[in-house]
Amino acid sequence: MDDEEWVLVQRSTEKDWWNPSLMEDINGESSKPLKVTFSGPAKHWTDAIPIGNGRLGAMIWGGVALETLQLNEDTLWTGIPGDYTNPNAPAALSEVRKLVDNGQYAEATTAAETLSGNQSDVYRLLGDIKLEFDDSRLKYDEKTYKRELDLDTATARVKYSVADIKYTREHFASNRNQVIVTKISASKQGSVSFTVSLDSKMSHHSYVEGENQIIMEASCPGNRYAQKLNENDSPQGIQFTAILDLQVSEARGVVRVLEDSKLRVEGSDWAVLLLVSSSSFDGPFTKPVDSKKNPTSASLSALKSICSLSYTDLYAHHLDDYQSLFHRVSLQLSKSSKSVSGNASLTRNELVPFQSDISFKGSEDDRVSTAERVKAFQTDEDPSLVELLFQYGRYLLISCSRPGTQVANLQGIWNKDLTPPWDGAQHLNINLQMNYWPALSCNLKECQEPLFEYISSLSISGSKTAKVNYEAKGWVAHQVSDLWAKTSPDAGQALWALWPMGGAWLCTHLWEHYTYTKDRDFLREKAYPLLEGCASFLLDWLIEGPGGYLETNPSTSPEHMFIAPDGKPASVSYSSTMDMSIIKEVFSAIVSAAKILGRNEDELVQTVLEALPRLLPTKIARDGSVMEWAQDFQDPEVSHRHVSHLFGLFPGHTITVEKTPDLCKAAANTLNKRGEDGPGWSTMWKAALWARLHNSEHAYRMVKHLFVLVDPENEGNYEGGLYSNLFTAHPPFQIDANFGFPAAIAEMLVHSTAEDLYLLPALPQDKWANGCVKGLKARGKLTVNICWKEGDLREVGLWSNEQNSFKRLHYRGITVKANLSLGRAYTFNRLLQCIKTQPLPSAASC
Repeated sequence: MDDEEWVLVQRSTEKDWWNPSLMEDINGESSKPLKVTFSGPAKHWTDAIPIGNGRLGAMIWGGVALETLQLNEDTLWTGIPGDYTNPNAPAALSEVRKLVDNGQYAEATTAAETLSGNQSDVYRLLGDIKLEFDDSRLKYDEKTYKRELDLDTATARVKYSVADIKYTREHFASNRNQVIVTKISASKQGSVSFTVSLDSKMSHHSYVEGENQIIMEASCPGNRYAQKLNENDSPQGIQFTAILDLQVSEARGVVRVLEDSKLRVEGSDWAVLLLVSSSSFDGPFTKPVDSKKNPTSASLSALKSICSLSYTDLYAHHLDDYQSLFHRVSLQLSKSSKSVSGNASLTRNELVPFQSDISFKGSEDDRVSTAERVKAFQTDEDPSLVELLFQYGRYLLISCSRPGTQVANLQGIWNKDLTPPWDGAQHLNINLQMNYWPALSCNLKECQEPLFEYISSLSISGSKTAKVNYEAKGWVAHQVSDLWAKTSPDAGQALWALWPMGGAWLCTHLWEHYTYTKDRDFLREKAYPLLEGCASFLLDWLIEGPGGYLETNPSTSPEHMFIAPDGKPASVSYSSTMDMSIIKEVFSAIVSAAKILGRNEDELVQTVLEALPRLLPTKIARDGSVMEWAQDFQDPEVSHRHVSHLFGLFPGHTITVEKTPDLCKAAANTLNKRGEDGPGWSTMWKAALWARLHNSEHAYRMVKHLFVLVDPENEGNYEGGLYSNLFTAHPPFQIDANFGFPAAIAEMLVHSTAEDLYLLPALPQDKWANGCVKGLKARGKLTVNICWKEGDLREVGLWSNEQNSFKRLHYRGITVKANLSLGRAYTFNRLLQCIKTQPLPSAASC
């Protein structure tokens, strides 16, 4: 520990210790609240407000005379466990490989369709809570209407007035108590009257139980095509139950039963609705017909466990649980004060002090909806809207992926359709992975647990697929999966279906989790066995190719075609750059893990070490871009949405600014060649890639590119963009870009390796001249806090959770070395001194 370089701060808690002196420059006012606001009730599903507790979700429409809470539960899928093997695949594989070896790529592409399997199953929906109010509500004062999602409390609110009565509805989804809660109240006693019912597009039966409960029992079809089959032809699917419990004020208020399936509230001061739900799903390998779970009994038990809790109790539990995650990270950004006031001093609302409770008070013009702010962004480039979308991504991850839940699917947990776009399935060639990109850097590691459990399930199914389809050891997963841990190729063209690298890409998340957390138990018990199985398959999948290299054959670059030398379009060849990049990451990970766990001499590890130098290196094409395939094929769609061949740059680590400058230059050429257009997830992948290249201008341009308001009635006219509720668009809605956004922003502000920490590597100084970020995570159990002013680093605070952590800190070409101790906080002064004395003869002088 060199006192000349560092200042040791007194012991404190990680959450509260850092309070930058830039707080003194603030006049005491706070930035805009972290709220998504609306000027009226939802007209489209993508205008509604999403809430969720990881397992249960709801979309709040905010209607006045008629309100709908559209409900989801994460285990409601069609189908039953499947057989993801194809005994005819080995012969077909041999034929495809021969065609590839002969350079008959178009013919190989056609032949590869025989390797495809069945379609994934489909994510379904639970149903609706319907609230019908009196016709008098139609006379509400539109000027008083307010609908908002408060990210700080994970609470949706609807407010409006009718004459002199103010009505309020509050909604939240409690993870701790596993319930969706709605409170309806009014400013005048005895003014709450409405009818409530449960409905569903699924096969269901609703009835009133007792005086205040509605029970809905329903089922999912046991076959995704069940609606086309006779009932006897379809196996029993997942059964589920939802129970709505209604509570009203004791002093006044009457509850009546209507039509045996509805409840009518009259003259109450308030009403509280509790929605619980359970299903018969008992894991991906248990048929619903064999499940011992009774969803009605489970739902009644869940309701009984909270019956003694008041609304205040439930809300307190919800806040304590949610804010313990959400409040770990705060971000404030502002433009240059010079452009505002003509001098270098900070003005009000430009830079927000960090407070230990992250309270966001202050005011905002409530008449300006978030949609209007998105519309204006291309002109005003409001940094506070970047803050909002950054935190919205974290909010959504907390709301759709928690320990014990299912993995976040293509729409998180929110879905309105019997057949959602792309079945709402888990897509493993970017989308599922992007869902979890912010979990580590944005301080939400617990939200990754469903992903790891899902990988474990895939390894079980995938071992059968590997053995039967490919006569290989280990396990494999392809591009599309579902609740049942499907691992075989999907039905359809090889262009998307034949891609056996899905499981391998997922395995890189296991190693990343260790690099951030240094959790040896996790590495030994969870990650390493999965990496072993994955590496075993990859070793068997690799075959001897020309020039002594190991190759993958057949191979595709996800969803992209090429023009073969004979002029024919094709998608199947050998050793795509993405294949090789992912294999290098997995092999490097297992070698590093084995060293940590003392398993260097394992036969598998030795075989991996022998294979690593024989993997085809990443090449540069004739036009200076990164070569996408093993040969420099003609690209018929240079602006294709996928940038798979840049995996080694991000999220991988084989292409770096320091070690592979030529490949970085080629990566930049590739990104320029691809262009800026594309769906939301593509935009965010490009933003993260530019950030890895330390290119702030292009990273910001991709961030800005996302801020386009999509009209849901004409969404086919858009590429990417945001809906009014800030859901990201492909279009249609896909949630992956909502998660890619905070990950990309974090990468622009902090980049880390095992030994290096880069501060503000891609900060757009002219756009976010002033700012502070608190609570980001870096590899090596490190928490990073930064403040900057007029584009220059002013304060850095680091909190180490590892004993004697060695780090090299980098900022604008300056490097400072430091050893950090467990449970201690440091403010970084020496680097700032070096900055003030530039130019320097060399970075080593610091």
